[in-house]
Amino acid sequence: MIKTRLRESQRGIQLTQSPIRSLIPYARRAKENGKHVYHLNIGQPDIPTPPEAIERIRRIENNIIKYGPSEGLPSLREKVAYYYNRFSVHLHPDDIFVTTGASEAILFTLFSCCDEHDEIIIPEPFYANYIGFAHTSSVNIVPISTSLESKFALPEPDAFEALITPRTKAIFLCNPGNPTGQLYSREQLRELLGVVEKHNLFLIVDEVYREFCYDDEFTSVLTFTGASDHVVVIDSISKVFSSCGARVGFLITRNRDIQRTVNKYAQLRLCPPHLGQVMAEACYDFATDYIEKAKEEYRLRREVLYNGLQAIPGIKSYRPAAAFYNMISLPFSDSTEFCKWLLADFSHNEETIMLAPGDGFYYHVNMGQSQARIAYVINEEKLTRSLELLQIAVEMYKDI
Repeated sequence: MIKTRLRESQRGIQLTQSPIRSLIPYARRAKENGKHVYHLNIGQPDIPTPPEAIERIRRIENNIIKYGPSEGLPSLREKVAYYYNRFSVHLHPDDIFVTTGASEAILFTLFSCCDEHDEIIIPEPFYANYIGFAHTSSVNIVPISTSLESKFALPEPDAFEALITPRTKAIFLCNPGNPTGQLYSREQLRELLGVVEKHNLFLIVDEVYREFCYDDEFTSVLTFTGASDHVVVIDSISKVFSSCGARVGFLITRNRDIQRTVNKYAQLRLCPPHLGQVMAEACYDFATDYIEKAKEEYRLRREVLYNGLQAIPGIKSYRPAAAFYNMISLPFSDSTEFCKWLLADFSHNEETIMLAPGDGFYYHVNMGQSQARIAYVINEEKLTRSLELLQIAVEMYKDI
């Protein structure tokens, strides 16, 4: 009898690969061949994690790392609630769930707010992994398009309303934006809250990059207390405290029904990482000075990036308002092939760069085929060299 080969699940086959990490095999081979690769593809800051947080881990005296509360350590939830006073947001610790990174917070949010085949409206381009989270949750993304020419400005409220159907359950924003570096204003958020209240929807906002706003003041959607039942916020220590590997995030909502449901999912996975939570507590203990220094560093890098990109013929760019990302338009029709070429074939003095292809940040992939995302998470010297390499590579690729 001939056996049919066992295959992976259809859901696994249909799951899209992260554009941020999809070219890692090319980068690995480039390094094996002796090239130095400057990583502009991923939001991994090079600013050191707060040393106090590392020291707090070293000083742990527990001889058993036990299960903790499913919703997170009470002491950490209290510190996070206090931290939000920076943004004129007043929270009770019960409004905060500690999660295994922002990724788990997004999944818990979708599981708790949406049923199978419900729709969420998201401005595109958006963080690429939202597609995977929606797929995992059996939720359908309805994109609303923005453009590089407008610096990815938020569409008007009536454009959102035109996409609302009986299956619509939420509007999902990333503010400040990944991959665009955009920042939505207080008035824009107020208008969208009017839309979700009118249609009885959720407004889910990923605010992970809230601390890095360079021109205008950040407004948390949590400041609008009159619409509390409609609001869910995603947060994390990954970027603001350069602690991506700690895997500590937060799901924040004042909606009691959603809190009860989130707690069920939290209990299923038992508890968030204990060591990461210990680190997080130390981060919040020393937040103010650390954040100000990090913000100033990213502000300087933003200028280096903007000025460098403006000097490269054929590249279209803009000065991002927040976060540490910039979407650029390349003078080529297929940015994925260009990004592969950078790693596989291009080299200047045994150096090259790695970018994230733009199409993976779009639901309509054709809209991003000539674009790429740059993460300015390396120091000024390395960033300057990376831009020199990009200019050389663009000129060479034009001839090819």
